[in-house]
Amino acid sequence: MKILETISATAGRYFAVWVIAVAVIAYFIPEPFLGLGAYITILLGVVMFGMGLTLKPVDFKLVVKKPVPVIFGVAVQYVVMPLLALAIAFILNLPPELAAGLVLLGSVPGGTASNVMVYLAKGNLALSVAMTSFSTMLAPILTPLILLALAGQWLPVDPMAMFVSIVQVIIIPIALGILIRRLFPAAVNKSASVIPLISVIAIIIIVSAVVSGNVESIAASGLLIFTAVLLHNLGGLFFGYLAAFLMRLDESKRRAISIEVGMQNSGLGVALATAHFGPLAALPNVIAAVWHNISGPILATIWSKKPVEREENPDLQTRVKKTGT
Repeated sequence: MKILETISATAGRYFAVWVIAVAVIAYFIPEPFLGLGAYITILLGVVMFGMGLTLKPVDFKLVVKKPVPVIFGVAVQYVVMPLLALAIAFILNLPPELAAGLVLLGSVPGGTASNVMVYLAKGNLALSVAMTSFSTMLAPILTPLILLALAGQWLPVDPMAMFVSIVQVIIIPIALGILIRRLFPAAVNKSASVIPLISVIAIIIIVSAVVSGNVESIAASGLLIFTAVLLHNLGGLFFGYLAAFLMRLDESKRRAISIEVGMQNSGLGVALATAHFGPLAALPNVIAAVWHNISGPILATIWSKKPVEREENPDLQTRVKKTGT
């Protein structure tokens, strides 16, 4: 178990490196990875099940106790990111599938890696976890409706089918994880430090599957996609912080909202794009899976050198630091 814990910690620490390395290998040697595309939805379900295993009732307490920052942050996320994606798609004149994929990236909930980045950035961790959980619970309704309104001009959107997909790959696995944690808390706590390893492996397989299946598309428009994802991420970080600043929230909350708004659940974006739009639409989400894990640590490192007053639950801090979710 100790060996697994060490491997898990190393995998989480160098996650961006592993993702980039596997993406490069899958690009130049695609054949071994071509059959993995069929498992994308299952793999994402595994990642979400791991998220459910780490959630506790206290993680949702903030939504009831201090709802304004949570609701405000999630509202900014679901308004700013889709509209920003739409604007970038028009400005860069992206092809229809790529444009729809970028809007999809802007319409999915926050990613679990954002919690770790907020912790490292000395942001408000309780707010970050609450925003991730709340935005994920809203995703089955908001993500399909936003896509229907903004991406329907490029590709047909079936909101009901997408609703079912999100429930299957997000809500049910998370609910099962929470249930297992409630029924077998001791066993879950023992294995908590290994969960990041499973998540890292699952996301790496997802990235390799999409990259290997889109080698020609990446060669033709890789720079364009990267530029779009870069602008989208940096814009989300900036506007998230600005919105929190204008709301006169304290510095720890500004950092949390900035990172939560700027970092999306790109794994969900890959699964939805592959199932409902086509493999090309998954590319912005694949690039985001790599880039978010580069920009996040950079920003967290910069902010970590500027301490702020913490309002955090020590147990929550320890759990996020240990599990990486």
